[in-house]
Amino acid sequence: MSEYPASGPPPQIPATRAPAPRPKPTTTLRQRLAELRGPSVAPHPLDARALAALAANPGCKRRALLDGAGVDKAVLATALGSPAAFGQSQFAFVRGNAFETKVKADGGTELLRLLFEQLGGGAEPPAAAVVPDLTAAGPEGRAARTALALREATAAGGWALLDHPMLALEVAGSPAYLEPDAVVVHPDGTWTVVEIKSFPMIDSSADAAKVGAAARQSAVYVLALERIAAVTEGAEVGHRILLVCPKDFSNLPTASVVDVRKQRAVTSRQLTRLTRVEDIAAALPEGTTFDPGCSPAELGSAVEAVPAAYAPECLAACELAFHCRAKARAEGAVESLGRSVRGELGGLTTVAGVLAAAAGKEGDPADPTVAALRRAAALRAEVLAGVDGGVPCH
Repeated sequence: MSEYPASGPPPQIPATRAPAPRPKPTTTLRQRLAELRGPSVAPHPLDARALAALAANPGCKRRALLDGAGVDKAVLATALGSPAAFGQSQFAFVRGNAFETKVKADGGTELLRLLFEQLGGGAEPPAAAVVPDLTAAGPEGRAARTALALREATAAGGWALLDHPMLALEVAGSPAYLEPDAVVVHPDGTWTVVEIKSFPMIDSSADAAKVGAAARQSAVYVLALERIAAVTEGAEVGHRILLVCPKDFSNLPTASVVDVRKQRAVTSRQLTRLTRVEDIAAALPEGTTFDPGCSPAELGSAVEAVPAAYAPECLAACELAFHCRAKARAEGAVESLGRSVRGELGGLTTVAGVLAAAAGKEGDPADPTVAALRRAAALRAEVLAGVDGGVPCH
């Protein structure tokens, strides 16, 4: 006989509660970038020159991720079989260091003279300047020490020369540490970036391309200084930098003022457009790594997992440019012909597609790009027919 009453349902037996799932351990961005770089690989520092090049091509997720993770792209390119064929020679490096030492000798007396000569205004020429000690442990410590020295020098109201200060700037969600040649603090609280280059200034004029590169590099320093100036009372970052170079063909220093407002605005806008590094890393397959100890095939797969935005201009600014160019050519991508050509071709993305559209085999005749290509092909055919037929071309 049942032990339950004849009428009514049997009493409910409480169900055993399943144990709550343990939360998955969270991986910080620093840990994720270390995994991408390789557990035993030290991060490669991101300098202002690389940062200016990165800002010039904000659509390249590959460079943003590799630079943000501290991957040495030169080592990576060599492992992939496409080593970079550019870089500063050892002779130029030694000559540049010797010239910089000469400019900064005796507490920066010559440097301050040049600065007053170009930017002195109505102030008294500086007899001397305070040179604070910026020594600290690690880039974070040096950046904090630099910020403190800038605040102290501004509050003191005198001349100060910061030799190789360390500045921090957030790039695509990851901090980048930058080291200008010098920053001078004026008595009125103005901060001036000083760039010392070894290329000559002949008859008070230097190579325009090199000056432009120096201006873009200095614009990055200005952006980093503005972060500190925003929380420093009485401070203002000057948008005119002092460019110091050898005079004519001698080793004597001379200087000129370069306005970097345009470069600063462009760099700021481009850096804002950069995709955040954590978003790019989150889209990668599990186990992706750029550890140089991996095989070339593994590294190639890892590199191809990150979208790139190749352009011929990359050849002068990125160590992976030769690898990206080879891939673009193999795929017949029109990007290998240049940004201006790519912009003119609209929806046509391959060289084969462009040739097919010009030959009338593919494409919508109503498309202005396709129509222009077919017209150009017809004109070319008429010219070639005239030459082959002996008709002179005028």
